[in-house]
Amino acid sequence: MNILDTLSNLLQQTAFMSLTWGNYVMIAVALVFLYLAIRKGYEPLLLVPIAFGMLLVNIYPDIMMAPSDSTNGVGGLLHYFYQLDEWSILPSLIFMGVGAMTDFGPLIANPISFLMGAAAQFGIYIAYFLAIALGFNGKSAAAISIIGGADGPTSIFLASKLGQTQLLGPIAVAAYSYMSLVPIIQPPVMKLFTTEKERKIKMDQLRSVSKLEKILFPIIITIVVCMILPTTAPLVGMLMLGNLFRESGVVHQLTETASNALMYIVVILLGTSVGASTSAEAFLNVSTLKIVVLGLVAFIFGTFGGVMLGKLLCHLTHGRINPLIGSAGVSAVPMAARVSQKVGAETDPTNFLLMHAMGPNVAGVIGTAVAAGTFMAIFGI
Repeated sequence: MNILDTLSNLLQQTAFMSLTWGNYVMIAVALVFLYLAIRKGYEPLLLVPIAFGMLLVNIYPDIMMAPSDSTNGVGGLLHYFYQLDEWSILPSLIFMGVGAMTDFGPLIANPISFLMGAAAQFGIYIAYFLAIALGFNGKSAAAISIIGGADGPTSIFLASKLGQTQLLGPIAVAAYSYMSLVPIIQPPVMKLFTTEKERKIKMDQLRSVSKLEKILFPIIITIVVCMILPTTAPLVGMLMLGNLFRESGVVHQLTETASNALMYIVVILLGTSVGASTSAEAFLNVSTLKIVVLGLVAFIFGTFGGVMLGKLLCHLTHGRINPLIGSAGVSAVPMAARVSQKVGAETDPTNFLLMHAMGPNVAGVIGTAVAAGTFMAIFGI
């Protein structure tokens, strides 16, 4: 009898006895994400930890248990990772790493890129008003709409600052998923709104940017942006600090740490914790479906806005700007710039747009942070 009781207890402790149909659905979604990341190569650095976090929480929900819900006062492992998201620590560190890895030279060499980066934020404001129309309150709508910037860290940062932690999981997963799917989502929009002649436009080589310009740029941007919108300091400040590490040339160890070891540690912590926020109970509901749809709409309109301004600038400059680089104004660095290069090369294999597209791409990172700061200012945060 004791043996039977023991076996019965062991059986009751298996996940098979506690999983719901929703858990199985989310496990299937996690497996699809892993397939896309490993087999198809869609941003594996993002999708692998996100998908694995999703897998873990739907097999063992207690891995996200808060200490207050635990019998021994100790929370689940990924709960502590997730706290770093809610405190905006991990998003800010990601921005530092991005700054340390990114050459801002193309943006400095072609300041008009700022306009395309701004135009690509169009999707954010479209999604904001659509979210209001679908019944979300102002703060929730703002947190959801920032997905249109294709910037996961900013999405997490804004949702936390606006107190929308109940939506943080779906928002973060939607943002990172769309960032990973940039090569699938953007090209149809880019091709639909540009002609073959426009896609074949070859742009003049960018001018050489001096070391002094590269050093002054992060300092000036920090002063200007943070003076106007002080709430953007954690994001813009860390982005520019990382870039100053890179360009100053005197802190090679800090540059190396920020762009490699620290960056990848943060990606692991952030990715797994974001994935672990997608338990079936939290994720499979009507609100989440609305968020996913609104995020896609925002992303499509962001791409559209960047391309259309690119077309306008193409006309005003008498064909010197390829409209495709406008699509890189969403802040998925450097994925969106690579997509601009890929679509351009499909039309003309000798056309090299990557460095030109990096200008709007970097401008988009700053633009999305500014959009987040604007929302925080509106709501008095």
